[in-house]
Amino acid sequence: MKTKLCLSLLLLCIFSTKILAQKGGKQALFNGKDLSGWKIYGTEKWYVQNGLLVCESGPDKEYGYLGTEKTFKDFELTLEFKQEANGNSGVFFHSSIEGTKVTGWQVEVAPPGHSTGGIYESYKRGWLIKPEPEKDKALKMGKWNKMKILVKGNVVTTFLNGTQMITLDDTQIGSISGSIALQIHSGGGIKVSWRKIKIKEL
Repeated sequence: MKTKLCLSLLLLCIFSTKILAQKGGKQALFNGKDLSGWKIYGTEKWYVQNGLLVCESGPDKEYGYLGTEKTFKDFELTLEFKQEANGNSGVFFHSSIEGTKVTGWQVEVAPPGHSTGGIYESYKRGWLIKPEPEKDKALKMGKWNKMKILVKGNVVTTFLNGTQMITLDDTQIGSISGSIALQIHSGGGIKVSWRKIKIKEL
């Protein structure tokens, strides 16, 4: 009887620990195999190659987005990106997409000198904050870069390769939730690879 009781308590403890780990731990948004959990918006190219998520301009040279099917509010998002060719892209949060029109906030991913890590509000107020110019040296064009985006309440903070790029306090950010979305900018000639896309809900 005691053995069965001990076994039951042990199983309960393991199960509870697993649930807590799932709730408080990071979850992968990209599985390295396909685009499960994501939705393509527009006619630009999104595909998986050698375990990487790749976005690339198509013949139309228009805006394109890849958004999560799930929505998020408070979170810590980490990912790695490598800009190949023109790297004009971005990571949207608290976003909603219709066709190729996105509303929400974008953390800029762009070539040197174009405010990577800054926050742009699409179709509304435009640029809200740009990193100080000297912080642009944190960007490694053509190499893998580590980005962290922390959103909690009204405050968003971005990091690039360990450098804090910006902190923004905005009540409009804290008022809604939305999907995470990667962007292809219009104009053509863009190619960016992504990997290790993980999120921790807060």
